[in-house]
Amino acid sequence: MPNFTAQDPDYAHRVRTSFGRQTFMAHIGAECIRVEPGFCELALDYRADLCQQDGYLHGGVTGALADSAAGYAAYTLMPAGCSVLTVEYKLNLISPATGSRFLARGQVERAGRTITVVLARVVAIQAEGEKEIALMQATMMCLPKSSDLVPD
Repeated sequence: MPNFTAQDPDYAHRVRTSFGRQTFMAHIGAECIRVEPGFCELALDYRADLCQQDGYLHGGVTGALADSAAGYAAYTLMPAGCSVLTVEYKLNLISPATGSRFLARGQVERAGRTITVVLARVVAIQAEGEKEIALMQATMMCLPKSSDLVPD
């Protein structure tokens, strides 16, 4: 795992505050459980109403979870006073999404001034342990002078 240093010492608060305003993440019940420089982990408990017709977690939900984990991993390394925006991603759904809980882990691979490349892995928690269900490679953009923070 690459070792990064955050530019903003208050990065974790900035990430958690921004995540708290993500209405879709709140709607599906996702939570931000771990934030470190260059890394973000989100969790989602299984819910039947988030599944597709065969009972697997819907690919759109899986993708949204991976996208947010990737975006917030990138955001941890961005300076204060900016916001993050997904430019593109590639999602591979590699195994049926069955389990009691799902974890999306975003890890920055390369952080630039404007563009950051992130890998996200989504795992399902099953009786046997963790099973990888999706992989994402994403490109995130730093939007300077466009802070998404609302004053406290």
